[in-house]
Amino acid sequence: MMQVLQGAQMLFVAFGALVLVPLLTGLDPNVALFGAGAGTLLFQIVTKRSVPIFLASSFAFIAPMMYGIQTWGAASTMGGLMMAGVVYIIMGIIIKVRGVGFIHSLLPPVVVGPVIMVIGLGLAPAAVNMAVGKTGGGDVQLVAHDIALWISAISLIVTISLSVFAKGILKLVPIVGGITAGYITSLGFGVVDFTPVIQASWLAMPNFTFPEFNLNAVLFMIPVAIAPAVEHVGDMLAISNVTGKDYLKKPGLHRTMAGDGIATIAASLIGAPPNTTYSEVTGAVMLTKAFNPVIMTWAAVTAIVLAFVGKLGAILQTIPVPVMGGIMILLFGSIATVGLNTLITHQVNLHKPRNLVIVAVTLVFGIGGMAFGIGEFSLQGISLCGIVAILLNLILPHDLGEDATSMQVEDTEHL
Repeated sequence: MMQVLQGAQMLFVAFGALVLVPLLTGLDPNVALFGAGAGTLLFQIVTKRSVPIFLASSFAFIAPMMYGIQTWGAASTMGGLMMAGVVYIIMGIIIKVRGVGFIHSLLPPVVVGPVIMVIGLGLAPAAVNMAVGKTGGGDVQLVAHDIALWISAISLIVTISLSVFAKGILKLVPIVGGITAGYITSLGFGVVDFTPVIQASWLAMPNFTFPEFNLNAVLFMIPVAIAPAVEHVGDMLAISNVTGKDYLKKPGLHRTMAGDGIATIAASLIGAPPNTTYSEVTGAVMLTKAFNPVIMTWAAVTAIVLAFVGKLGAILQTIPVPVMGGIMILLFGSIATVGLNTLITHQVNLHKPRNLVIVAVTLVFGIGGMAFGIGEFSLQGISLCGIVAILLNLILPHDLGEDATSMQVEDTEHL
């Protein structure tokens, strides 16, 4: 019984982030709950239930999913996301054959850093539009501007306060806290419509969407897998440090990466967001010392059971746009900061022309919306800048501009 309660607690920690992704991208939050639960169980099978980690909706895919659903529809987007899961499995096979060093050489910090920054900054306009009461694209005003600002400001302030000042379990649920505060404020302003909740039944089948395959959507989504794949390695190192066990050796990074891929494929098959390992749950494991992977099994089972509660999904879908916008400002800024921190932590020298070229071109292509198209096929945004960053890293010689740089350094020293 204790493990069941601990599992429910782990789901509570993940809940805010888990449902935020489908609410932002227009997917069904109940399907996301089912996808997270099923994905975590599949991950446990692949890794022989040895890692105390929970998998759920990935933030890295929010921007590509928004674009994909608008451009090709939900079913084709799911087909593309499925192929992103296949990329994880291929990476797992490469790690098994060649070792983790190969991934580091293909995706060094100078490539990963700016790609993660683009994922965050590329969404900045959508966050601001929603914070002032508009749709993500800014086309329609859903909530009056002044009221929306109050709601989004309170959501943002509470989320920041919990992140910075809270202690214990509260520190791990800033998104839940921010959504709750914003929702209560929205009720005060009378901008919540409860009609969907009244109409929803208590028990209901989640609104599953099955994938279709569109080459454009597939080629668009595959490069997006870069950032969460690298994040996966970081999460495995984090949970290894927390429990004192080296999961990169046993069950092995190849198994955890493949497990992540299979979880993402399973989620895409039913219309849920792609899965990724959740850092906040790792934080909860550290806080509670709940190292037993069985606890994550119960968290997954709880998620699957809640997926069939129709009124829960209906309540989540009544959350007004400014509540999401306020939290998104912090969330997407934080993602961009993770990318920046990747460059700083690994001491990427931006005085080296080679590194400067990779970071500069990647950022402008990604944030500026550069697109390359041949016929009906088009690459843009995160996908394009991910491919460009990898190609530049492979093509540019490592000593590019070294003489010029060293001369500049010497000149500076003489001054």
